[in-house]
Amino acid sequence: MRSDAIKKGSKSAPHRSLLNALGLTKEEMDRPLIGIVSSQNDIVPGHMNLDKIVEAVKIGVAMAGGTPIVFPAIAVCDGIAMGHQGMKYSLVTRELIADSTEAMAMAHAFDALVMVPNCDKNVPGLLMAAARINIPTIFVSGGPMLAGKVDGCKTSLSSMFEAVGAFNAGKITEEKLEEFENKACPTCGSCSGMYTANSMNCLTEVLGMALQGNGTIPAVYSERIKLAKHTGMKIMELLEKDIRPRDIMTEDAFKNALTMDMALGCSTNSMLHLPAIAHEAGVELNIDLANEISSKTPNLCHLAPAGNTYIEDLHEAGGIYAVMNEINKLGLLKTDLITCTGKTIAENIKGCYNKNTEVIRPVDNPYSETGGIAVLRGNLAPDSCVVKRSAVAPEMLKHEGPARVFDCEEDALDAINSGKIVAGDVVVIRYEGPKGGPGMREMLNPTSAIIGRGLGSSVALITDGRFSGATRGAAIGHVSPEAAVGGNIALVEEGDIIQIDITANTINFLVSDEELERRRANWKPREPKITTGYLSRYAELVTSGNRGAVLEIPKR
Repeated sequence: MRSDAIKKGSKSAPHRSLLNALGLTKEEMDRPLIGIVSSQNDIVPGHMNLDKIVEAVKIGVAMAGGTPIVFPAIAVCDGIAMGHQGMKYSLVTRELIADSTEAMAMAHAFDALVMVPNCDKNVPGLLMAAARINIPTIFVSGGPMLAGKVDGCKTSLSSMFEAVGAFNAGKITEEKLEEFENKACPTCGSCSGMYTANSMNCLTEVLGMALQGNGTIPAVYSERIKLAKHTGMKIMELLEKDIRPRDIMTEDAFKNALTMDMALGCSTNSMLHLPAIAHEAGVELNIDLANEISSKTPNLCHLAPAGNTYIEDLHEAGGIYAVMNEINKLGLLKTDLITCTGKTIAENIKGCYNKNTEVIRPVDNPYSETGGIAVLRGNLAPDSCVVKRSAVAPEMLKHEGPARVFDCEEDALDAINSGKIVAGDVVVIRYEGPKGGPGMREMLNPTSAIIGRGLGSSVALITDGRFSGATRGAAIGHVSPEAAVGGNIALVEEGDIIQIDITANTINFLVSDEELERRRANWKPREPKITTGYLSRYAELVTSGNRGAVLEIPKR
């Protein structure tokens, strides 16, 4: 066992003295040491309950003959960080989480790991760490929040942000806004729609790194405590069989994840996270695969914000395994892959059927014949950009309009809220990419303001930043190359006509090559917005959105 390095022989006597200081008995030291990575904190609603999940995991590990030892991982609440300086610190925590977990796991010679995340960057950050460290590892999250209710209808965080837009437009009263405020997020857990946190928790099941139900069992259900205990027991089996993350997260597993991403209609942030996780697993995942897979993968789910169903409804309908079984009727999944259950995908999903065809559409009656995410290219985004096609109004799948150009999120939001953006416009927000932000902020406030003002079916938004999973509408992000490195989005001028064709996967602005070259000759790089601290170092090392915004040491 790896932990023998700190437990066996006379040379390890100093280490054992420190383990004694922890109160560990000889019997506990003789067992495998299982690190439990807890993302619990008291500021993130999705993480406030993780102490209970961790305790259940510890019980499961001990029941199966291991010694559980907890250490922490940080977490940012994207909703609380949204719309101010805090959002610059969201995506960048993914790398901090991966790095700090690697440091703790390697420094203390754990034999195996149980990851207990829940929200947007913790799940991918810990998946990156799992692939990098490559010792037996399994995931169990804190689970999704239950949907709120306003006027008898289910609601969620995306409805809350859109309510602000409706209030600013004079469409609802202050009393109604306060009602949304008090009812939109009624329990602990990751926000209740198919936003980024739940997208990644669901895809963790698909990848084979978590047990059935991890993505969908609500946070407040006792069933999740049982899942955590079973996860603690299962890690001991993975350790015994020496099944490691890179055995599970293969190229075919990532293709399965992209397929299910399309079927479920996941957050566009998955197009950042899956390539980053694959990179750590030694797999190069070109996001161009997304369109190839999308072309043959029907979209079966319209969970919020795309529709009026929520993760709790998906759970009752049979969960992720039911969607996998449904999509596999078309033979689109590689099912002979090993998973953390110790069984193959085929064995896992056998008998998992669709219990509600309104929540999970059958493959012969999908929401659309193609998948929920599209990758676009054109002279505005030569290296690609991404849109959640399943959350776009049909009339906006093709759109042409004048560019309204802003160099930061705040300026665009002011223009939207003051009524300066009108039907037909294409809002362009730039210098918000991984380097330019820095940190690639989410643009939920501007998109929600557009929806709240009733412009969701007539205004598009394009950015080199990114979007919350709660965003809906013609919101096109991850434009690469970004403005800060001289990408063509930096050359767009007020009034340029922009053509968007999501069905054809194209995005262009109608400017001649000669005019583009003239503008490029006049363009000058901007001074960095932040020159000290972690964000400054991050900006120096981060790659573009189309590469997953991974960190890379510059070539010398």
